[in-house]
Amino acid sequence: MKDNKDTLSAFWFVISNAVRPIGFFLYFRHRKTHPNKAKRALTSAMIGVPIAILGGYIMNTFILN
Repeated sequence: MKDNKDTLSAFWFVISNAVRPIGFFLYFRHRKTHPNKAKRALTSAMIGVPIAILGGYIMNTFILN
């Protein structure tokens, strides 16, 4: 039987990707009790940084000008 308490839900994965401070907060909140959940939140937050930079560049260069 698999323990589902140490997995980050899809909702929080998307939220931590879109709003990076929430991902970092979830990492620091769950890093000792649920290490897999914390790792996934941190990974999602770190992946969101280059996506936000690229999205901002595309918006400023091509769409807003």
